Amino acid sequence: MSIDTTTAELADAELASLLAEDAGRRLLEIRAELGFADGPALKDAGDAGSQRLLAAALARHRPKDAVLSEEAVDDPVRLGADRVWIVDPLDGTREFAEEGRSDWAVHVALWQAGALVAGAVALPAVGVTLSSATIAPPPAGPAGPARLVASRTRAPQLVTDVTEKIGGVVIPMGSAGAKASAVIRGEADVYLHAGGQYEWDSAAPVAVALAAGLHATRIDGSPLRYNQPDPLLPDLVICRPELAETVLAAIRASSTG
Repeated sequence: MSIDTTTAELADAELASLLAEDAGRRLLEIRAELGFADGPALKDAGDAGSQRLLAAALARHRPKDAVLSEEAVDDPVRLGADRVWIVDPLDGTREFAEEGRSDWAVHVALWQAGALVAGAVALPAVGVTLSSATIAPPPAGPAGPARLVASRTRAPQLVTDVTEKIGGVVIPMGSAGAKASAVIRGEADVYLHAGGQYEWDSAAPVAVALAAGLHATRIDGSPLRYNQPDPLLPDLVICRPELAETVLAAIRASSTG
């Protein structure tokens, strides 16, 4: 099904999935059309093309809702709205512009009256979309050290410290959505980030992670809050629930010395 051909009213979670999937298809088309010779042009085209598709679809299907997007001017009307779509049209622009890389994503989430109520993360290059409506808890992980996913280019020192304290191993990976999806799919156990993100980087992954029964909070254990006046949301931890206290204790120990 495509949002371009759907005429019936869609449930929010279904719409989120269709939006993410259609934007992902458009991004794959842009990759094929432009190739990888001019990285900056490919990045710009990907950001703009996905944003246009998502903006048009939301205007069509949810014209009364507000939108917060990485690729659009922040409209303060969202602060008084009951429903706000939080989207990242292309999460992992660097990876999108590198031939052979699949660790980039499209994020679509809905915040309503103080909570994330729907979300989808599309991984277009591997043909996977994770939806808060249909996600299941991840399968049991293999025996052995905890697997932490972290930025392949700018992992914070905190990741190294926590990995050492819990006896884990680090798996370098690209976009925030790809890293969160690795935990949601059972390919990793912990996603830890500190040092700078915005609401659109985590809203959809967190919506899906929570629906899958995973732990998702700030690194101090406090809730992740969305649709705030300043969309900066600089840190988070997503992990298997049985590892949450161990990971949070390691973060506290790292922070205190």
